Amino acid sequence: MNDDLTLLREFAAAHSEAAFATLVSRHVNLVYSVALRQVRDPLMAEEITQAVFIILARKADSISDKTILPGWLCRTARYAGTEALRKQRRRQQREQEAYMQSLLNEPETETWTHIAPLLDGAMETLGRKDHDALVLRFFEGKNFAEVGAALGANEDNARMRVNRALEKLRKIFTKRGVSSTTAILAGAISANSVQAAPVGLAVKISAVAVAKGAAASTSTLTLIKGALKIMAWTKMKTAVVVGVTVILAATSTTIVGIKLVRPHRAAAKPLAVLSPVMLNLTADMEANGAVHGVATVVETNSTDQTILTDRIDNEEGNIIRLTDESGQTMKYARQGRGYLVTLNKPVPPGGTISYTLEEELAAGILESDGVIKAIAPDIREFRMASIPGNNFNMRYVEVWRLPAGAVLLGKPGGMEATTNAGQIELRFDGVISSKGEVAFNFRYRLLPDVH
Repeated sequence: MNDDLTLLREFAAAHSEAAFATLVSRHVNLVYSVALRQVRDPLMAEEITQAVFIILARKADSISDKTILPGWLCRTARYAGTEALRKQRRRQQREQEAYMQSLLNEPETETWTHIAPLLDGAMETLGRKDHDALVLRFFEGKNFAEVGAALGANEDNARMRVNRALEKLRKIFTKRGVSSTTAILAGAISANSVQAAPVGLAVKISAVAVAKGAAASTSTLTLIKGALKIMAWTKMKTAVVVGVTVILAATSTTIVGIKLVRPHRAAAKPLAVLSPVMLNLTADMEANGAVHGVATVVETNSTDQTILTDRIDNEEGNIIRLTDESGQTMKYARQGRGYLVTLNKPVPPGGTISYTLEEELAAGILESDGVIKAIAPDIREFRMASIPGNNFNMRYVEVWRLPAGAVLLGKPGGMEATTNAGQIELRFDGVISSKGEVAFNFRYRLLPDVH
């Protein structure tokens, strides 16, 4: 792997087209295969592959010396594939799988047929070292000694890491209805995970990528922009939670809104932050996986200090509007992984404040606590497992509106499902105890006429 970084440094320092062409030739099959599994469209997979190497060329001088380049390329290919799928819906799953099979030189094993649509999503859930160990071992065909050298470990430790990571994949596939053994999985992935990219693709990509995309098509540049945004969000991800509640004040006024709550932080004394006591969200999910949410948070000052600002940990979406309980606009500014909010009035010790937030959340990338993920071309799954960071018992109500015409495939017992104006609404309503947590997931299918 050091040779990869040597070539990358040579390209970054001297703009060596030969060094970059060697990298492309070496890894083009890997990137193309990840893209093809995700989008099931050879032409789109070529465009994604080109986008990945343009991103590599642009980031050549900033990639860490500790980076496992094949692993980095796999992740970047998935980010670019996510962006591509967000822009264009794929054909029905059965037609895509049949077409995919016609491209293979050898018949798929029964196991590979079942795990291929799930593999990259499952890989994404692994820790980075587990992910990179599997990429090196089964995608790149390295022996355990080579895997260990790349990861800074010995051969035995590399073998144990690969075996543990395989077991994690097996459990993931089992939950999705695919039963197998780690030995069968290892053989299926080794034999089928990397296919030959189209003849001439490496030369074509090298010519465009060394210029960092200057001659790339508009659609490719759009793909690159979206993938880079996902990469930036993923790098900054932190424990967040999207919360909702119906707030009944003395005047019986109901306020609706959205709030992403900070995680717990250890401290010698109470932090000068507000603690959520009521959370309320109504979120409309679009067919492309994007979410528009409106929510309200009621917070209390549990410290002995008067508080003038609040913080929203929210790196995934973009705030559209933020208002206080009287409807007046509140000032906010991006700060690190979230927003710093300037309160319209100070909150004394023991005091409370309420404000409403409207936000757009990007498709498919609510990492850590909330994940909206395409697990098949026409099926999406939402997962939440989070610790809100509350210091008091907190009323927590959450309503998710599925896209019009969507079909609900499964939900947890703690959520109610109703149909309103042709849209399925899923509602969670409960009280979370101090420092408690909430976890649930649901899955739905998008019909072909949903756009």
